[in-house]
Amino acid sequence: MLVLPIKKKWFEMIEKGQKKEEYREIKDYYDTRIGKELCGFPFKWCRKELIENRMANETIEVIFRNGYGYDVPTLYCKCKVKMGYGKEEWGAIPGKQYYILEILSVERWNKYD
Repeated sequence: MLVLPIKKKWFEMIEKGQKKEEYREIKDYYDTRIGKELCGFPFKWCRKELIENRMANETIEVIFRNGYGYDVPTLYCKCKVKMGYGKEEWGAIPGKQYYILEILSVERWNKYD
């Protein structure tokens, strides 16, 4: 399961169903984390065909947390991963490519309840 911090503005929009995608930079840090979720290994260890197949067909579980600590607002989401250009109104920089976490389902979650 991928656990990602997220700003309050985006957290609330995802919770209300207004924001359907979350973006992460394409860099080694996310290559490793997202790669492990999709393929079981960092992307640099996976064949390109396997990555493309998994991105097209697999969903991953993502926990978005608004803040740090044990008792912060948390969303449990099912997401599909793709690469592409994001929407500026949802926080993407125009012309920049991202890992796009397409949010398929959202559930408010507190594992300490």
